[in-house]
Amino acid sequence: MEEPAAGGALIEAPAAGSALSGAEWLSRYTGSLMGVFGTPQRVLVRGDGCYVWDADGNRYLDLLGGIAVNALGHAHPALTSAVSHQSATLGHVSNFFTSPPQIALAEKLLSLAKAPPGSKVFFTNSGTEALEAAFKLARRNSSRTRSRILALEGAFHGRTMGALALTSKPAYREPFEPLPGGVEHLPFGDIDALIAAVDDTVAAVVLEPVQGEAGVRPLPPGYLSAAREVTNRHGALLILDEVQSGMGRTGEWFAHQADGDKDAVLPDAMTLAKGLGGGFPIGALVTFGDTVSSLITVGQHGTTFGGNPVATAAGLATIDALETGGLLQHAAAVGSYLREGLAQVPGVTAIRGSGLLLGFDVDGGYAPSAVTAALAAGFILNSTGPRTLRLAPPLILAEDQAGSFLSALPAVLETARTAFSETSAQGAPL
Repeated sequence: MEEPAAGGALIEAPAAGSALSGAEWLSRYTGSLMGVFGTPQRVLVRGDGCYVWDADGNRYLDLLGGIAVNALGHAHPALTSAVSHQSATLGHVSNFFTSPPQIALAEKLLSLAKAPPGSKVFFTNSGTEALEAAFKLARRNSSRTRSRILALEGAFHGRTMGALALTSKPAYREPFEPLPGGVEHLPFGDIDALIAAVDDTVAAVVLEPVQGEAGVRPLPPGYLSAAREVTNRHGALLILDEVQSGMGRTGEWFAHQADGDKDAVLPDAMTLAKGLGGGFPIGALVTFGDTVSSLITVGQHGTTFGGNPVATAAGLATIDALETGGLLQHAAAVGSYLREGLAQVPGVTAIRGSGLLLGFDVDGGYAPSAVTAALAAGFILNSTGPRTLRLAPPLILAEDQAGSFLSALPAVLETARTAFSETSAQGAPL
């Protein structure tokens, strides 16, 4: 298959090591894996930079980055070298021991977070595990009269039981109720509702500076500052979920650092994952200051694999590549270019986010159809709702690659509108 002259559509991939077609692999998938994700859109076999190839030899520009995970794209030499070297040196030890990469990564994260003396890091394998640790931290700030934990409507914090209690979507929650109790969800972005809800009975307020799964919704200006002030006043913890928005994704190391004065909003705890390992599984709970860091003590929490030498070496390599490559500034610049371009596309009605975490709304309920049309044109993105599309590409995305998507987007949206209209006319559920 030849590459079209423009638009970044489909070309023949180099040898990908797979003799089976995508359809054949999918047949085997349905016979062997649980169906919690539905049917995969494609069987991907190789990646390089911002591109991936499927089992049928088609190339795609990856504008989702494993949902904000592949900060350095695919097969980045610094990351693959670090993982290979560490695997050949020391792969796994129990947490009866530590390793230099674990200590060095913890120190680096505390520095990037501008954490005060006494701050600490607990490493996990994923974002939802980091939220579980944060949930237990909140419970350790509880008492007989202080037991409420506040989160926001639209929040997504994970799918394990504590993280799910913080998540607001009924479809995720209801099949597994009763969930751990004490969690209340406040209206998104309503500062007055927040101030009214926080009193001496609140143990913690848990917030995403940017709600990624709700359509890339940043908290309004001043919200984090108000949350910090009211939680300080009542002795509640302020816990920020930066799993999707952290590690340079928004053009800052952490999204909360962009809320006005960068020194004004310092949380009590912060959760990280996704981009932290550049594609290698790792998460973290960062606690700020000695008092909060001592809430969970020896034996009260743990992990088998969290903070292992290979994962922490991957984290160090990712951060080093982000720093030496100037990728935070690059993400901010390419994100601005994308925002400006999206504003000129017919049918795009709103754009949210910063850096390379962007959501944009379209003028009808055809966003899921647009995902399918984009895939056919050689682009990977996703929809977070019937009218919303999300972009979270590798932070190495080049401006010309972003431009190829912007050039193709009008035709993608028109194809999606047509497909959606035809389906609707046939009487299918909207």
